[in-house]
Amino acid sequence: MPRYKLVIEYDGTPFVGWQFQAVGDSVQQRLEDAIARFSGQDVRIQGAGRTDAGVHATHQVAHVDLEKDWPTDTVRDAVNAHLRPAPVAILSASRVPDDFNARMSAVGRHYLYRIVNRRPPVALDANRVWQVKWALDAEAMHEAAQALVGKHDFTTFRSADCQALSPVKTLSRLDVERIGDEIRVYASARSFLHHQVRSMVGSLQLVGAGRWSKRDLEDALGARQRSRCGAMAPSCGLYLIGVDY
Repeated sequence: MPRYKLVIEYDGTPFVGWQFQAVGDSVQQRLEDAIARFSGQDVRIQGAGRTDAGVHATHQVAHVDLEKDWPTDTVRDAVNAHLRPAPVAILSASRVPDDFNARMSAVGRHYLYRIVNRRPPVALDANRVWQVKWALDAEAMHEAAQALVGKHDFTTFRSADCQALSPVKTLSRLDVERIGDEIRVYASARSFLHHQVRSMVGSLQLVGAGRWSKRDLEDALGARQRSRCGAMAPSCGLYLIGVDY
């Protein structure tokens, strides 16, 4: 049975998240329904990252097994035709070995968090950025962020509902840059805890606003207590932008 790797982008605004849930519309369900209408086959797909409600993706990855050996362009175009008008698109479909697993085979995941730092309202990027109206120092945020890079116990930046077996993760990148009115936070690791990126961004925002110092961020990390985390950044600014294999 041929296995296909799908690269997917979506606007997470109308969805309860990537993963199928009993109540609410999920990205996974939309994709499975579209594949079923195209192929006549009931399928279950698995994604590389279980993005939350309102979180977007420019490069989510999933795999699916189909009974027929379809041309990859046909898979891409036919599924896209059945996805309309949902804000979900297959960017590419490719044949992969049977042992490829979109989630378990991944060796790196990359996220982008977008903050628009200005007072005027956001017109074009509503529901796609976090607007912070007070001034933020992106350089201070970047300097403080380096305290979180490396292998740490990230309990402070972990959701109470996180199901990971261990709070220890190795963060390979946490960079902050400003481009005009936009502040971008890039985070990379093999895997992340539930709500880890949004929790880190929420605390870095306190540094940028001058309410926390780098030492405050270090102390919060070392405390290993969820109560020491800054308010979590909203989901609308977060994007899954890449998966490495």
